[in-house]
Amino acid sequence: MLSLQDPEKNLEPSATQEGNANTRCAEETTKSPPAEKTPGNSSSKESHIRALPKQDDRILSPMDINGLVDSTIYNAFGTFVSMQTGNTIFLGLGGATPQDTSKPYGWAKSLVSIACFCLGCLMFSHITRFFGKLRRITIVGSFLSQTLIIFVATALVQGGRVNGNLETIIDDIDWWAVLPIALLSFQSAGQIVGSRAVNLSEIPTVVLTSMLHDIFTDQKLVAKDNVKRNRRVLAFFAILIGAICGGFIGEGTDQMQIPLWIAGGLKLAITLAWTLWPEKQTSAV
Repeated sequence: MLSLQDPEKNLEPSATQEGNANTRCAEETTKSPPAEKTPGNSSSKESHIRALPKQDDRILSPMDINGLVDSTIYNAFGTFVSMQTGNTIFLGLGGATPQDTSKPYGWAKSLVSIACFCLGCLMFSHITRFFGKLRRITIVGSFLSQTLIIFVATALVQGGRVNGNLETIIDDIDWWAVLPIALLSFQSAGQIVGSRAVNLSEIPTVVLTSMLHDIFTDQKLVAKDNVKRNRRVLAFFAILIGAICGGFIGEGTDQMQIPLWIAGGLKLAITLAWTLWPEKQTSAV
């Protein structure tokens, strides 16, 4: 005897299968495509990529160079090449500065420093991402370029194109002075980009206000083992010692190029340290 079945029940299996198929299609559609391999992406590299351990030893070293260079340039031209907070204040005060003062165009030099620092951040960051931030060639290339830029700026002073006698720098409209300011500001951006590249954001290398804030608001300020606190404290005193050395060298020699040659030599030594530092091989993903 034939039994009549509910037609809706006969449709249930096919409806269920159709629903499952639609679900699978939706899931496949929503799946993100595989990451595109770019020149700076570590997944696209082979096993020759190297990760350099203990980067903070060499990132802390340029801090005294910042203090040395900034104190020298400020004594000579009344502006900074690393501390852009001070340059921003100088720029803001420029409009209210009387023209009969000794440095009525100091704000223009600060503006050049800020602009070149920003340009340096832009270029160093793009190059670092393109080649891979922890590759030896990237780090060595960055510090080597910074070293060469310091030497070029110092050569301009040594060769007499820019007045390097601290006792006779009284002409505020000597626009040749803009060249070393621009070059040194540009290279100083490479240091803060480098600290970010090796994941040491607690050491900005150029900003002290936020560093001091982070030191004294740290919940583990008096803890025995606090690596980040130790790095910040060492970085602060490195900049301070560099500034003191720059002041005494400038006072004793009256020559701006001598502290700059020392700064270039120190950065060259850091570059060689990156070159010779033992490698730690990482396998490709």
